[in-house]
Amino acid sequence: MNFLAITWDPSLGIPIGDFTIRWYSLMFVASFLLGLHLMKKIYIKDNIPAEKLDTLFMYVFVSMLIGMRLGDVFFYSWDYYQDHLLEIIIPFKQVNGTWKFTGFTGFASHGAAISIILAMYFYAKKHLEKPWLFILDRLAIMVALAGFFIRTGNFFNSEIYGKATNSDFGVIFKANGEDFARHPTQLYEAFSYLILFFAMWYLYWKTDKKNQTGFLFGLFMAVLWSLRFFIEFLKEAQVDGREDWVFNSLNTGQVLSIPLVLIGIWLMIRKTKNTATEG
Repeated sequence: MNFLAITWDPSLGIPIGDFTIRWYSLMFVASFLLGLHLMKKIYIKDNIPAEKLDTLFMYVFVSMLIGMRLGDVFFYSWDYYQDHLLEIIIPFKQVNGTWKFTGFTGFASHGAAISIILAMYFYAKKHLEKPWLFILDRLAIMVALAGFFIRTGNFFNSEIYGKATNSDFGVIFKANGEDFARHPTQLYEAFSYLILFFAMWYLYWKTDKKNQTGFLFGLFMAVLWSLRFFIEFLKEAQVDGREDWVFNSLNTGQVLSIPLVLIGIWLMIRKTKNTATEG
């Protein structure tokens, strides 16, 4: 059975005078607002003062931006930035000998994963007096939800799309001047992350898995990065040089996902104390 391809050519956002609020930005803000709302419910359940959420927000937001930026610089674009070090920290690039404002154009989710995990160590130690994995177990639920919103934003931006389907199935991204169907890998990821969110939300509220230190975070790591690994086979390389990194078949994102999956599996199967007995 053949499916007609969907032609996708949305507006960039909501125009307000000469300014446009981009859909991607709205998705980003929505992920934080809804995440904070749901995290508040978790803090109430765990008898943690709600005011500690403000500090959590700052730790996550700042570490995420720094990690996403440095992840792109060192994992994907070091060949360029090693000769343009200043451009790592400023939103300008040298174009034909002059500085041009471009914003920060490179971000990597693997870098964000590493930086947020490290930031949570200091947050848990200084502000919660709880085990490091205690907060990671709970934050991972919200990150899965955020992944849904962010990839939906990527879909609105017609970016991080998949390879051509060579069939009538898929999405035609008109914003890129194309007339053939591609895999909507943004949506593959988005809805996979949404299912993961609902599964983890259920496990937190309806089972005792939240008391098994590291289990929920391990589940998040194992499932999310496994999804990323397999969906990458359908993705188009977004930056030159990302397509093949090792073995002529795995790209950079896939190679970086493998150790994260293994860490997740180890966290799920290791013997742990029950958090109810931990201080």
